[in-house]
Order: sequence, then C-alpha cells, then structure tokens
Amino acid sequence: MSSARERLVVIGGDAAGMSAASQARRLRGPEELEIVAFERGHFTSYSACGIPYWVGGDVSGPDDLIARTPEEHRARAIGLRMRTEAVEIDVAGQRVRVRDLSDGTESWTGFDKLVVATGARPVRPPLPGINAPGVHGVQTLDDGRALLDALGATEGRHAVVVGAGYIGVEMAEALLKRGYRVTVVYRDDQPMATLDPDMGRLVQEAMAGMGITTVGGAAVTSLRTGADGRVRAVVTDAAEYPADVVVLGIGVEPETALARAAGLPLGPHGGLLTDLAMRVRGHENIWAGGDCVEVLDLVSGTTRHIPLGTHANKHGQIIGANAGGGYATFPGVVGTAVSKVCDLEIARTGLREKDAHRAGLQYVTATIESTSSAGYYPGAAFMTVKMLAERRTGRLLGTQIVGREGAAKRVDIAAVALTAGMTVEAMTTLDLGYAPPFSPVWDPVLVAARKATTTVRKAGV
Repeated sequence: MSSARERLVVIGGDAAGMSAASQARRLRGPEELEIVAFERGHFTSYSACGIPYWVGGDVSGPDDLIARTPEEHRARAIGLRMRTEAVEIDVAGQRVRVRDLSDGTESWTGFDKLVVATGARPVRPPLPGINAPGVHGVQTLDDGRALLDALGATEGRHAVVVGAGYIGVEMAEALLKRGYRVTVVYRDDQPMATLDPDMGRLVQEAMAGMGITTVGGAAVTSLRTGADGRVRAVVTDAAEYPADVVVLGIGVEPETALARAAGLPLGPHGGLLTDLAMRVRGHENIWAGGDCVEVLDLVSGTTRHIPLGTHANKHGQIIGANAGGGYATFPGVVGTAVSKVCDLEIARTGLREKDAHRAGLQYVTATIESTSSAGYYPGAAFMTVKMLAERRTGRLLGTQIVGREGAAKRVDIAAVALTAGMTVEAMTTLDLGYAPPFSPVWDPVLVAARKATTTVRKAGV
C-alpha cells in the first residue's frame, strides 16, 4: 500500500507479535507508523507457560498471567482487533485477508510491513475419541479455563496425561495437587525426552515416588468413551487406563499453514525461516518470530524449533526494532529450558547425546552427583549433573541437571559457557559465587566440568 505514513500489520497478539508492535511504537509515533494487530483469541500478551500453575492452584487466576490487556495496547496507539483471524496473506499485493470470528465477515487490510507471529498448535493425533468431552489441551488461557471448569464438574478422580514433556510433567503435578490419581502415558522409554534416557530415568523414579503412575513405551491407540460420549479411558497397544479427564501434553508444532499457503519459506521442522534480523528469508518487508519460526542452534549449527516464551519475547523486540526503523539481530539459541514436577527440578541446555550424534559430532560424557549447598549445611539437596563435551577439542556441547531445590537454575552457567563457545577445561576456572548455604566449594557444574575435562584428556590418548 502507499500512503503518507506506513502501516505495520501484526498477525498474532501474544508474546512475539505484541512485543514487536510495542517496540515499533516506541521507535515511531502514530503519525509516522500505523500499527494494526489481529488476534483470534480472547487474550493478549499472556504466559501460556503459567497455565499448569494456574490449574494446580499456585496462581489464583488468568489475570495474573496477562502481561498487557488489549485495552493497554490500544492506549499506546496500537490498533488491536480481537477475535479476528488472518486467513490469507497476499504477498505480492501486500495485504492480509481477515475474518471476524464474531460474525464471519471478511475484509482485506493492506500493509507496508508485516509481522507473522502465529505461534504453535498442539499436536492432536487423529485417534478415536480424541475430541470427546473430557479431553483437554493446555495451549491457551481459554484451554486452562475449560480444564478447570471440567475438573470442578467431574465426579471421578482418575486423570491421564498423554505425553511426558514439559507440559506433561507440569500438568501431572497440577492434577496431583487437585487430588487426582494421575497416570502419565508416553511413547519414549523415559519421561522428558528432552533429556538423555539416563537422566530421564531419574525423573521417572522421582515421579513414581510422588505417587504418579508412569507408563513408558506406550502408543495410545484410542480414547474410549462412555454412553454419554465423555472420555472414560485411554487405550494403548498394551493396556487400558481409566480416565475421568485426559490432558494432552504431546507437544506443539509451528502454526504455519497461513505462511505455507502464501509461499513463505519453511524449514525442516515446519517453521518459518528468517535471517539474523528475524526477516523472513527472501522478503524485505516481512518478519516472523515466536513459536512459528525455526532458529539457529549455536552449538550444532542447524535450525531447530524451540517454542519458548523467552525466545518469543526476544524475537518481538528484534522485529520491532527493525520494523520501527532501527537495527537489531537475534544470533540464535543454545536450547536452555527448565521445568519441575513437585519438588524435582529438571534442566537442560545444548545438545543431548542423540543430537550430537545427529550433528556428526564425536563426544564424551561425564555424570556426577553433588549437593546444592555444602554437604554439612542443613537442607543440602542432591542433584545429578551430566555434561557432554566434544571429544578432541573439549568444547562444551550440553548439560543436563536433575535434582531438588537449587538445582535447575545452575544450568544458566552452562548456557553462558555454550554461548561463549567455552571448553569444559576453561569452565573449571570460572569464578562462581561460594558460601556454604549456596554451594559446595566446588559448584556441581564445575565438578562435572572437571570430570569432563579428565574424560576428554583420556579420550585423546
């Protein structure tokens, strides 16, 4: 379109989209840049990661998870249209066709600059009974409210979680807190496939100790329903598990059907491909960010789909700076993530063994057990740290941590080391904080680095 002022159109009103809109507005006033944003849901700028804690009662309600309301965005001269879904991108014509979900009417909106922030969609396999009442996803605040309403209306106390990734284990804890007998069913041999199997086994043992039944290596074949049509059981290839409520935690995929139809470039994981400025490759005036993109893995050098709010907010800041006339870049990620189930903390960054193998890297591993504080200090909690290092160079490739209080955030040490391209030997000289309430004299991450250094040296002999 051509006019006295430019128009920035944003598709998606959550972390990446509204961060981009807000940053662009900081750089350019409404007299220079008109900003129009479309969101198909009922909420904007909210933390989907907080939904399990809302369901579990740690967070009182959805308002606590909302960073900025539609009214607050509009007060900053951002033309936000709620319950409005983008259904077509006309790249050549620089326009977007949208549908008002309240009345079904459609219209076209032109753009000078476009941001695609369509997020991700939950994996929902086409199984018999998958859409029955009592089967819930937990992707949006609407999903969280629907699940809470169902829990309040359900007479039985059996819950089955399908999938044992971050959302799966967090929802298992939430349902346990709600007084349900919880079974977690998953395809892999161990829960948390984002960890190596030996570390995932620690998670499985801890979950069993908490009273959560775990069923690994199980393929769900159907969801059995009762005479009233509601879910009654989850059926696998080997057994059947009673269920008054089912939560799907199988994972998510990039929501890129709109981009695919428009001919925008997608990567091997189905996410949009961008350059360092988060500009869609081959398109000067289109940017993309959040859960719908693939990003560069700084360790392996390949692209990955890592749907996390931390990345989405950073993407939005970068996009808004560039769309607003400034300049910023997003170099990539090392794949850091933390989670918890009850009092067990779970963390990882960098590559797992199978990731390193897939990337053609030769590596060694080192696993140690240590404590979160000095062993003599009251409350010292055990943790296990596993480290991967490149066989010949000693370059850190990845770190995984499973333990109790004080364990998970130690992964940030390894994340910084990965980003800096440090070797495990260089890590042993890091000047980390020490006092008995916070760490042993040798921090557990440094103990693992020392062991990895020795292993690298032996492997080179």
